[in-house]
Amino acid sequence: MKTAVLATLVASAAAFAPAAKQARTSVAVQESKEDLVAMAKKLNPIVGFYDPLNLAEAEFWGASNEATIGFLRHAEIKHGRVAMAAF
Repeated sequence: MKTAVLATLVASAAAFAPAAKQARTSVAVQESKEDLVAMAKKLNPIVGFYDPLNLAEAEFWGASNEATIGFLRHAEIKHGRVAMAAF
């Protein structure tokens, strides 16, 4: 009986032990305006590239154009997820 209780306690304690850390790989997606134009033509040849506010050529906070495109992409994904969760 004591062995069964001890085994149960050990098994339940193991559930809260930290998992082994795995190496994370990350891919930096830095695109230029030319890449966006090519991707837009490939994904939707009827509309093509549409940027009425000319944000693809902007440089926010003194960062490069590629960093600004990455920031805008991240913000769009984040706000889209929030909007879907709110709906």
